Amino acid sequence: MWVSESFPRQHARTRRFSLGAPRNFSVSGDGRRVFFLRSGGGDDPLTCLWVLDAASGETELLVDPGALGVEDGDLTSAERARRERAREQAGGVVSFALDSAGRTASFVLGGVPFVHDTTDRTTSGLEIDGTAFDARVSPDGTFVAYVDDRELRIVGANVADRSICRDESPTVSWGSAEFVAGEEMGRTRGFWWSPDSRRLVAARVDVAPVDVWYLADPTNPATAPRSMRYPAAGTPNAEITLAVFDVEGNRVEIDLGFGGADARWEYLADVVWNTSGLFAVVQPRDQRSTVVVEIDPDSGATSEVAAIEDRVWVELVPGSPSWIDGALVTVEERGDTRQMCLDGEAVSGANLWVRSVVGSYLGGIVFTASADPTETHVYRWTRAGVEQLTVEPGVHSAVVGGPTMVVTSRSLEKPGVEARVLAGAATFAVDDLSEHPVIEPSVTLMRSGEREVATAVLLPSPGSGRDTGGPLPVLLDPYGGPHAQRVQRSHALFTSSQWFADQGFVVIVADGRGTPGRTTSWERSVWGDLAGPVLDDQIAALEAVADRHPGRLALDRVAIRGWSFGGYLAALAVMRRPDVFHAAVAGAPVTDWLLYDTHYTERYLGHPDEHPEHYRSTSLVTEAEALTRPLMLIHGLADDNVVSAHTLQLSGALLAAGRAHEVLPLSGVSHMTPQEVVAENLLLLQLDFLRRSLP
Repeated sequence: MWVSESFPRQHARTRRFSLGAPRNFSVSGDGRRVFFLRSGGGDDPLTCLWVLDAASGETELLVDPGALGVEDGDLTSAERARRERAREQAGGVVSFALDSAGRTASFVLGGVPFVHDTTDRTTSGLEIDGTAFDARVSPDGTFVAYVDDRELRIVGANVADRSICRDESPTVSWGSAEFVAGEEMGRTRGFWWSPDSRRLVAARVDVAPVDVWYLADPTNPATAPRSMRYPAAGTPNAEITLAVFDVEGNRVEIDLGFGGADARWEYLADVVWNTSGLFAVVQPRDQRSTVVVEIDPDSGATSEVAAIEDRVWVELVPGSPSWIDGALVTVEERGDTRQMCLDGEAVSGANLWVRSVVGSYLGGIVFTASADPTETHVYRWTRAGVEQLTVEPGVHSAVVGGPTMVVTSRSLEKPGVEARVLAGAATFAVDDLSEHPVIEPSVTLMRSGEREVATAVLLPSPGSGRDTGGPLPVLLDPYGGPHAQRVQRSHALFTSSQWFADQGFVVIVADGRGTPGRTTSWERSVWGDLAGPVLDDQIAALEAVADRHPGRLALDRVAIRGWSFGGYLAALAVMRRPDVFHAAVAGAPVTDWLLYDTHYTERYLGHPDEHPEHYRSTSLVTEAEALTRPLMLIHGLADDNVVSAHTLQLSGALLAAGRAHEVLPLSGVSHMTPQEVVAENLLLLQLDFLRRSLP
C-alpha cells in the first residue's frame, strides 16, 4: 500500500526524524563514560541525558526531565536565541557540560541550573536568585558558572550563589555569545573555566554600536515589537573584550585590540584554556587572517603565537586551533585543499579536504575529512602516516576521550544514525530510537557537466503510481550556497525530495560552486558573486540529468524550491532564467544581502563600502521587473536570522513593477519552522502551488 501521503505528518511530528536519535556525545577524560542526549522515541520531544559505561557497554538513563517535574516551556530570551542559533527542535535537556572526570554533569531546566552526580546517581537543582542560562560545571566539579540575563554568576552545592561580573549599562553583557558568533562562527558560549577551576575568562559584549531592529507580531497588535541588535553587512558589530576573574570576582583586564577606530580585530572566534595556556582566536573584519593570541591570565598581557592568512578568507574549522601533545594543531588552505597542520607543517595529505579536528586518540590525532565531497570519513594521523578509520560509504563523525572513541555514521542505504563506542577491543552500539520514514529514498548520484557538479536524482518510486514512463515535470531542490551540502551519502537528506518525486516529479539536487568539501578554488569561486556561478551550476546539473535520462524530463515544466540560501537561489532562478525555470518556491530567502549579517555576507561579498557592485549585482529587489514566472514567497514573521523584511521588500518591489506573485506569511514562526502544523502544511502548500504552476 502506498502511504507516502502521510509523510508530511510524520516528517513534522518527528521533527524531521531527529527525535529519538542519540546525539551530543561527550566522553569523560579517562574514557570510562560516554554521555549523550536522546529522547524516549521518535515522537517524544523531551530529551534526556544518558550515559554508557565503556567497560560493560551498559546504558543508563541519568536525567529524565519529565520525572523531575520541571516545566521547560517558558524559556528565557537568551535560551530561545541559543536554540534558534543551534537549530534545536527538542525540549528537556538539550545541552550539558561535564567536569574533567566525568563525575558531574550540569544543565539547565526551566531556568534552574541542575547538577547530576554520577557517583551517587542524584540530580539536584541549585538555589539561585534569578534565572540561569548556559550552566557549565567547573573542571573539578565544585562550581557551576551560568549567565543570568547580562550577568555572569557562580553557584555550587556548597557555594552560595554570587555574581562574578556585571555592568550597569543595559547594552553590556558578560558571558554570552553575540549574534554573529552563535549564528556564523559556531561559538555559542561566552565564558570558559581554567583547568584548575579557580578562574574564568569571560567575554564582555557591548551591543551599543549595533543597529536596533524590531520584530513585530502582526497577529497581536497590542503586543509591542521585540527589539534586537542586528549587525547587517556594512554596519557596526558588537564590541568584544575579555577579562579573567577568580571565583571571588577579582578581575584582570585583557587588551586584545578590539574596539575603537584603530581596532585590529573585529571578531572573537574562540577561546581555549587548557594545560598549554590561555588562548584567544581572533579575526579582522575582512576575515583574511585568523590569529592565535596567548594570554597571561595573571597580568592580561598578550602575544601572538600563530597566524593563518588567505587572500580571500580564512575558514573557521571546528576543533582548530587545538593543542595536542604539545603541538599546535590548525587547519589551513594548502595548495588547493584544506589540510591539518602541526606547528605549521601540513600533515593530512593533499588528497583530503579536512572538515574538523576531533582530538588525541591512541597516540595520534583524529580528524574528519573528505576525499569525495559526498562522503565524510574519520581519519587518524600518526608519525607513520594517515589511517582511515571508517570505510563504509556515508557521512561519519567522531568524539574522543582517553582511549575511547564514539563514531556516528549515516548512510544513503538506511535511515537513522548508527552510533558505535570503540573502547579498547570492545565495540558497543547506542540504540537509535528515531522513526523510519514511511517512504524510502531511491537516489542516483552523478557528476554533472564540465565542472562535474555533485548531483542527486530521484524519480517516483514504483509504488507511487506517478511514473507513467513519459516526460515528468522537474523540481530542483537545492540549498546551493556556501557552508552547507545537500548531496551527501545520507538517507536523511533526501526524504522530502523523495516525497516530491512520488508526487510525480523528477527531483534534482545539486551542490555547485561555493559548497564545501571539494577544493579551495571551488569553494572560493563565489567570492564577489553569490548569484551567477551558483545558478549556472544548477542549470548544468539540469542539462546533464536530461542528457542522462532522454525523454524523461519535461523541460518545459521545470520548478525550483529552496529555503534560506536555497530560497534566494529559487527566486533568482525564475527571475534571471525564465527560459529554464517556470516556477519557484522561495522560503525565507535573502533578497538583499545588505540586510544579512556582517560575518557571513562580508566573507563572500566584501564590505559594501568597498564593493557596492557586489551587492547590487546579487540583489533580488533590483531585479523585480524581470519576474515573469509564478513565484511563491514564504517567510516566518518571527525569523531573527533572515528577517521577514527580505520577503516584504521583494514583494513590494514586485508589486511596484506589476509582477504577480504569492506571499505566505507564517505568524510566530522562526527560521527553522519547528511547529508541527506549520512543517506539515508547508510541504502540502508547496505541492499545491507547484501543481497549479506546472499543469
